[in-house]
Amino acid sequence: MDLGFDVVSLPETDHVAVGETAPDFTRPLVGPEFWEDRSLASVVDGPTLLVFHPMDGAFQTTYMYNELDERGWVDAVDVVGVSISSPYEHAGLLADRGDGVRAFSDPSAAVAADYGVTHDIDGMAGVTECRPAVFLLDAARTVQYAWVADEHPAFPEYDAVEGAIDALVE
Repeated sequence: MDLGFDVVSLPETDHVAVGETAPDFTRPLVGPEFWEDRSLASVVDGPTLLVFHPMDGAFQTTYMYNELDERGWVDAVDVVGVSISSPYEHAGLLADRGDGVRAFSDPSAAVAADYGVTHDIDGMAGVTECRPAVFLLDAARTVQYAWVADEHPAFPEYDAVEGAIDALVE
C-alpha cells in the first residue's frame, strides 16, 4: 500500500524509563484561557499523562489529540502535552481539540532532549522536535508507564496507555 510518505526508523534513544523520576522543568503552560510559566512539579499533584507530540498542525498531533478527546482520559488523569509549538499555536490547538488538556511550549526542544524524545526533522536543517511519546506519572512524578516512538510516523499504543491509566487510578 502506498501511504504517500515514507516510514522512517528513528535512532535508538535513552529516554526516561519506568521507575525513574520524570525530570522537572519550567516552560509556558497553555490552558483554555491563558498561559503562564509553570514547572512540571507544580502541575503534577496526582496521576498525570505527559504527552510529547510533533508540532501543532502536524497530522500526528491532530490524530493524537482526537484520540485523547475520544477516550476521555482527562476524566481520570491530568493530561498535559509538550511540543516545540509556541503558546499561540497551542492555544489554537486546544481551542479545536484536547478538551481539558493543557500544553507546555518547548520551542528549543530542551525538555524533549531531557526526556530523550527528540528527533531531527528530515530535510529541515536545525529543526528538532518531539517524537511522539507518552509518560504516565504518579503524584511523585515517578514514571509508571512509558512509550516512545521508534519510527516516524508512529502513534502511542492507546489501549496499553488506557490499561496503565486504569491500573494507576484504581
